[in-house]
Amino acid sequence: MSGRTWGASAPAKVILLGEHAVVFGKPAVSVAIGLRLRCKIRPAAVSSLNGVPLTPQNYSYVSACLARHGAPPTAVLTDSDFPSGSGLGSSAAVTVALLAALNASKGDLKEDVVAREAFEVECEVQGRASPIDTSTCAHGNGILVQRQRGDGFLWEISMDTRRWCVHDLPVPKMTLVIGFTGKSKPTGPLVAKVKRYVDHTTFARDIVSEIGDVTMEGVKQMAQGDLEGLGRTMTKDHKLLAILGVSTRELDKMVSSVLPYSYGAKLTGAGGGGSMVALTDQPQKVMEIIKNKGGQPFAADTGVPGVRIE
Repeated sequence: MSGRTWGASAPAKVILLGEHAVVFGKPAVSVAIGLRLRCKIRPAAVSSLNGVPLTPQNYSYVSACLARHGAPPTAVLTDSDFPSGSGLGSSAAVTVALLAALNASKGDLKEDVVAREAFEVECEVQGRASPIDTSTCAHGNGILVQRQRGDGFLWEISMDTRRWCVHDLPVPKMTLVIGFTGKSKPTGPLVAKVKRYVDHTTFARDIVSEIGDVTMEGVKQMAQGDLEGLGRTMTKDHKLLAILGVSTRELDKMVSSVLPYSYGAKLTGAGGGGSMVALTDQPQKVMEIIKNKGGQPFAADTGVPGVRIE
C-alpha cells in the first residue's frame, strides 16, 4: 500500500426483478442508482473501520476483504449516501469499493476481478449468495444475471454446482423512489429460510420458477421502453415474493399505498424489512406517501457508473 491513501466508490443497487429466485439459478435484473458509498484505505498500526478496531466478530465483510488480500494493518474509512441494511446493497458496495481500493493499491483494477472477489467474500460471510449485488456495484448501469450466455455477456461466475452469466443490460431512463422501512434483517438467514422452503415444497419451487418467468417478461419490457408494463411486472413480482414469505406488513403497506401514483412497486433486496422501490413519474408524491407511512424515502435515477477510483 506504500504509505499512501487509496480510495474508490461504488453505487447502491436496486434489484428490479428476481431476488431470491436468482440464488436458485433463475434470471434477475438489477440497476445501479445514483447513491454511492465511498471507501478510503491507508496503512495503520491496527486494522479498523471508521476508527473502530476490527475483531473477528464485527465488520465481517471488511475483515474478509483485508484477509483475502493479505493486507497489512489498514485503516478503512467509509462514507455512504444510503443506510446499511436498507436492501440497497450496502454490504456489496463496501466490499466492491474496498476490494477496488486494495487492487488499485497494487496497481491493478479490473471490473470483473473485483466482481468475482466480492462475490466470494459475500459467500464466505453469508454462507450462500448470488453475484447480482456485487456485479451491479462493480459494473454499474444495469445487469441481467442468468444461466446461459446471451447478448451483452460480461463475465461468468460459478460456485459449487451453480453458474451465473452476468450481462450488461441497457436501462431506459427511469426515476425510482426507494422507501426504507428503518427495519432490517441480515440477508443470510432470509436466503436460508427460502432455501428450506424450496427444498421441501413443490409449491415454493413453482413460485421461484414463476419469478424467473416474470423477470424475463420485464427484460423485454425494458428493451421496448415500456415503463407501464415493467411497473405491472414489478408489482406481480412483489406478490410472488410475499408468497415466499420475505415481505413484511410494513413493506406490503408501503407498496400498496404508492401504487396509485406509480407504474408499479415491490420490495427490493432480501426483504424481512429493508426497502421497497416504486417506478414512477411522480417522485415527490411517492416520497411524501412513504414519509407519511413512517419510511425514509430516496429518489434516484438509473444509468450510473459502477466502481471507480476516487
